[in-house]
Amino acid sequence: MIDFHTHTLLSDGRLLPAEQARRAAVAGYRALGLADHVDASTIGLVVPVLVSAARSESAEGGLRVVPCAELTHVRPEQIGRIVAEARRLGARIVLAHGETIAEPVAPGTNRAAIEAGVDILAHPGRISEADAEAAAGRGVYLEITCKAGHSLTNGCVAAMARKCGAKLVFGTDAHGPGDFATRRKAVDVLAGAGLDDSEIDGVFENMAAILREKG
Repeated sequence: MIDFHTHTLLSDGRLLPAEQARRAAVAGYRALGLADHVDASTIGLVVPVLVSAARSESAEGGLRVVPCAELTHVRPEQIGRIVAEARRLGARIVLAHGETIAEPVAPGTNRAAIEAGVDILAHPGRISEADAEAAAGRGVYLEITCKAGHSLTNGCVAAMARKCGAKLVFGTDAHGPGDFATRRKAVDVLAGAGLDDSEIDGVFENMAAILREKG
């Protein structure tokens, strides 16, 4: 498994980065993204720690740990600046907390994140056709998630991605030891979103391509 969307106790997760990495390795993960929530006030504290953790917890010939960051409830007009700051601080993959229907995310967040060039728009909710087209044009990946609440719109995300040619990834949004997913579970979630076998294979290929490029 490759999973770029997990959280440690540096934001609202339950595990230290070291335990997160250990549990992911035991679960058979190939690569783990530490993507703690950040905003303008915390990015300078969190991302450098994740960079250090990724360096110390990546195992030679084993699990690759990737420093990431998830911009969360950042006002749309701030997103471009904070994406640039995350990259400057060493985040290899930048995610944005999309307009899930499970939380009161500010309208316009999806489009601002896409225009800012995030790598992954996490759980983008009832994403519009215009935003899905923008994601396809800018090479921003849309996430299919197994996180309760956020996953309610997986079918919409999959349908819009198919219609507009946007690429998809899978993410657990893991916050604790019981949240890691097997490949079998990922396949079930992706199929439940309406993807066929070739599209599911494409999701895993997309994640491997991100790892080659960014990891």
